[in-house]
Amino acid sequence: MDVEQRLRRLERRLRAAEDQLEILGLLNSYGPLVDSGASGPAAALWVEGGGYNFSGGLSGGTRIAAPHDLVAMYETAGHKALVETGCAHLTATPRITIDGDTATAVGYSFVVLRESERWYLWRAAINRWTLERTADGWRIAERFNRALDGSAESHETMRAVLS
Repeated sequence: MDVEQRLRRLERRLRAAEDQLEILGLLNSYGPLVDSGASGPAAALWVEGGGYNFSGGLSGGTRIAAPHDLVAMYETAGHKALVETGCAHLTATPRITIDGDTATAVGYSFVVLRESERWYLWRAAINRWTLERTADGWRIAERFNRALDGSAESHETMRAVLS
């Protein structure tokens, strides 16, 4: 292998590592944004028209589109009550698979809620994110989120780590 081949290989490996880190940063910025009431910046993590599909709560498993419908959801009385009570949306380290300018990430998320002087796990879910590389960096195209309720849908989403 000559020097040029080694450099090309090294550049590919570096880009893959940088992509992984950027995606982790993107997904881990979601919680602090929604928990601080920064609705617009939170919705801007998605591509225009991208979606968030989650079970339970306000959605019932329907798809909410970015950015306007996401902002509206973050501005509901129910979500504002979480923010005012004190909550933490946590994204566990996902398994990320990158294929050119698209990626998938599969992993858990948790919502911790404050109640008086104690904190407790309020929601646990499995997520499958589809991401796209844009001119502004990686953005979420779709987020599929299902509560860890023992349902076939949540188990199927967990098994996405196998693909």
